Amino acid sequence: MSLHSFHLAQIPMREAVGALLGPPSASGLHHIEVLAGMQLGAPVVSPRRMQIRRLAVFAEWAEAAALEEFLARHPFGRRLGGGWHVRLEFLRRWGTVRELAHLPAEAERTDPAEPVVAVTLARMRLPELPRFLHWGRPVERQVRDHPETTLALAAMRPPRTVSTFSVWTSARAMTGMVFGRDDGDAARLHGKAMAERDRRDFHREFTTLRFRPLSEHGSWGGRSDFIPWVE
Repeated sequence: MSLHSFHLAQIPMREAVGALLGPPSASGLHHIEVLAGMQLGAPVVSPRRMQIRRLAVFAEWAEAAALEEFLARHPFGRRLGGGWHVRLEFLRRWGTVRELAHLPAEAERTDPAEPVVAVTLARMRLPELPRFLHWGRPVERQVRDHPETTLALAAMRPPRTVSTFSVWTSARAMTGMVFGRDDGDAARLHGKAMAERDRRDFHREFTTLRFRPLSEHGSWGGRSDFIPWVE
């Protein structure tokens, strides 16, 4: 089974723009998504909506050695190495994005008590963007402010690609949010947004991926302990 990784790094503007326009290639790199960071729930018109120098990178590797080589020797990889990343073992996939369609629907059952990482990736239908923002921003705030997330953020690459990334203290807490089992009015926000998506899809392609965190490296925002159980 391949290895996945998710990275956060502060990158000089020129290099960040270059990576957004032309993602890097390397031996053992199966797929990479380079995106500009975005604060969940931020106003639509705000510098927090697209933070070009604060890159979020999601990648699939043939093996750990390919990732290590990239971080040590590739110019863009060395930039990422100065930030934070988590290495991930794939567990489950819902929906389909072409580049990740080879992943099975379920590779392994999830222990409800273990920490999990969730990644969503979507290619937008641009005419549906106003509806997506209307229904999506309340869910962004719901995930961002959930007591069982240790890190939650969004990212984008114009014109069509959007993504979210969240670290949960347990799979049980994550599925509780998804299925509206939390307390309070906010518990129904995710379900309402999904019903609206089913009524008329916001996306050309969409997938949600679940991972088991394997190891955490570096720091982000002065922290290096986003994965609850990593020593």
